[in-house]
Amino acid sequence: MRIRLLAVTSILLVLALSGGIDSAAAETHDSVPAKNGVIDRLIHYFASSNKHTVTTRPHFTFIGGPHYSKESGFGIGLVLGGNYSTVPSDTLLPLSNISIVGDIATKNLFMIGARGEHIFPENSRRINYRFGLRSMSSYFWGSGYDMGVHDSNKTKYRDLTINLSAAYEWRVLNGLYIGPMAEFYYVGASKPASVEVWEGQPLHHITAGAGIKLSFDTRDNHTGPHSGWLLEFNQMFYPKFFGNGSYPFYISRIAANYYHPLWRNATIATRIHADFSYGDSPWNMLPTLGSGSMRSYYEGRYRDKNAVDLTIELRQKVWRRSGVVLWGGIGNVFPKLSALKMNQFLPEFGIGYRWEFKRDANIRIDLGFGRRSSGFVFGLNESF
Repeated sequence: MRIRLLAVTSILLVLALSGGIDSAAAETHDSVPAKNGVIDRLIHYFASSNKHTVTTRPHFTFIGGPHYSKESGFGIGLVLGGNYSTVPSDTLLPLSNISIVGDIATKNLFMIGARGEHIFPENSRRINYRFGLRSMSSYFWGSGYDMGVHDSNKTKYRDLTINLSAAYEWRVLNGLYIGPMAEFYYVGASKPASVEVWEGQPLHHITAGAGIKLSFDTRDNHTGPHSGWLLEFNQMFYPKFFGNGSYPFYISRIAANYYHPLWRNATIATRIHADFSYGDSPWNMLPTLGSGSMRSYYEGRYRDKNAVDLTIELRQKVWRRSGVVLWGGIGNVFPKLSALKMNQFLPEFGIGYRWEFKRDANIRIDLGFGRRSSGFVFGLNESF
């Protein structure tokens, strides 16, 4: 889950308290009651956060604290991450997971969200779900590469977004899944500094869609893969009779992720992704860069009828529960294939820190750099 503004100070506190705790220390805390001091309790809490018995009930780990940014002011962010298994005795069954986040700040920022994946016994079925409610100051540059590349088009507005999506898949062959999916969006842009970049489009949209999801998944786990493939094809339909008004459209999403172990505690991860939209896509549903792998660009700055990106990332665990990542990538947005220009591909590279707060689940801090752009991201699990 990607979170733009959260508890950076609390992360530093977590690392200071738990970074030097090794397995022996953790075992000592597991066998000896924690002391009454706040520091001792925090050390014990984070030392044991990734050492627990898997059950059918989610085991949650909580992290939270204050943050500050120019756009949001002072705030408090909270993160709750948990995992569980529908058959704890089956060690080959990937763990189910759930993440809950919340954030509130002095400059009218409010956000709450949840996402997760529920995996049924024998990996025969699975449900992916996501919910989010966000109210915050945001920016819009318009649609198309030529609009996004010029800083003069940057327009501030008040963003209210509500989204809900879910997919239910059945396994039809070993590693192959298929099933229906649905999603709902409400997006409202209010108090814009200027309406020119919207080019006459309505500032408020209700969007509902349904479609089909096809995936081939051989990953060893779903929150921090070390080996395997994830191939996905999603076809979404947003017809008028779903309540989409005068904006019926369709979106095809294709993604191919590959994970391969290198030397000890190292993984190379590769992602190729493309979104293609057809029909009268509203501005808020156009494919964008800046989500998932393209972390160096403001999400939504570059948007158009189509978007493609490629990312290669090296993940290395370096000391106890700490790790680092290095990545590089390129991406582009374009109205149609014939208009795709090589000189408009946007490059990026970045470095990140990982702290394993649960088994195969990381807190991540990423700093990325692109063409006249940079991005700082705090989130749970890997970006892809």
